[in-house]
Amino acid sequence: MKSSLQNVPIFDYIKDTEYSIQPIRWLLRPISMWPVPESSIKEKILSMVLLIICIFLIASTLIPSALAIFLDDTNVETKVRDFGPLSNWVLASLKYCSLLTHVDDIRRCIEHIESDWRVVTKIEEREMMLKSARIGRFIAIFAATLIHSGVFSYSIFHAMTLDETADNVSMQSLPFAFYDKILDTTTSPTYEIVFAIQCLSTFVVNSIVIATCCVTSVFVLHACGQLKILMSLLDNLVDKNENEDSSQQKFAVVIEHHLKVLSFVSHIEKITNVVCLVEIGGCTMHMCLLGYYCILEWNQESKEGIVAYVIILFSVTFNIFIFCYIGEILSDQCAQVGETAYMTNWYLLPGNSALGFVLIILRSSVVVKITAGKMIELSLSTFGNVIKSALAYLNILRTLIQY
Repeated sequence: MKSSLQNVPIFDYIKDTEYSIQPIRWLLRPISMWPVPESSIKEKILSMVLLIICIFLIASTLIPSALAIFLDDTNVETKVRDFGPLSNWVLASLKYCSLLTHVDDIRRCIEHIESDWRVVTKIEEREMMLKSARIGRFIAIFAATLIHSGVFSYSIFHAMTLDETADNVSMQSLPFAFYDKILDTTTSPTYEIVFAIQCLSTFVVNSIVIATCCVTSVFVLHACGQLKILMSLLDNLVDKNENEDSSQQKFAVVIEHHLKVLSFVSHIEKITNVVCLVEIGGCTMHMCLLGYYCILEWNQESKEGIVAYVIILFSVTFNIFIFCYIGEILSDQCAQVGETAYMTNWYLLPGNSALGFVLIILRSSVVVKITAGKMIELSLSTFGNVIKSALAYLNILRTLIQY
């Protein structure tokens, strides 16, 4: 007994858990979406302060920009240019509200990840989970770099552009539209204050967009790692040389693990349900608008504008691709679980274990999928439909607006 315990490897589950959830904690904590322990009053106060600051920064750009678009007497082309950033702020606000209402589900998913790392006893299982965690970290870092660089390059490009007033006076423009009847941004230091607020608001909105992508990817990829472990358990389930008690014990482990994975995926679906629907609609619209902006900059021979819009277009495309790709991976893994369960020699199980295993086969045949609003399944075919829809809307926009 003592020798068998000595052969069981001991892993630092705290370090492994930190490796998995570190990216989402970095992203969620600054925007007050990281679950706060009930016992920590200091962290609760800090989280509430961050929440108020984030709401203020979003509203301080969203409201003046909306007023400028709908109340200022500008041409249609200018309104279309300013509508893209405004829609990004509106959609980010919807995602923010949705994630704030599911903080408890995020906490349960984090606790679930911690419990999964705690029970790991085999090296091959740990390697499966680490591989999924590495992919999640890569997506988080790459998405953060791409989205922040794209939007901030757009902000810098607009800040360096000079606008002509009615008196033929050149003045620096703000990154986003601002209703001048609220504040006179032509004077200093008002311009600098509004510019700083818009930059901070941009950071908050970018963080929300990145957080939605990274939370979904980290959680779904962890679920995929657990499904791989489940398939490994199924492969090693049937052994002719084992007695009935040993088979029943292994059978119970398989069922418990399967139920835990399904429970984890159900929490992911609650968190991402509305977010994915907003993401699909928003990315379709933004890809259409960004394509139109690129055409405008091409006609005006503005190389800086084309580069800024292309980077943002690439980041938007990458964002929706990640959502669809991880949805496809989860569906494939669930389908493989059903195939693995069916291909095992389950009919060789002793006693009533074979009858119980049939229920696992039937449950595994129902493929679990991440959906957008319980209406659209996230898959690579959905990504193709988004691209085709964006191009179709772009042709309509080019027809309606003469550039």
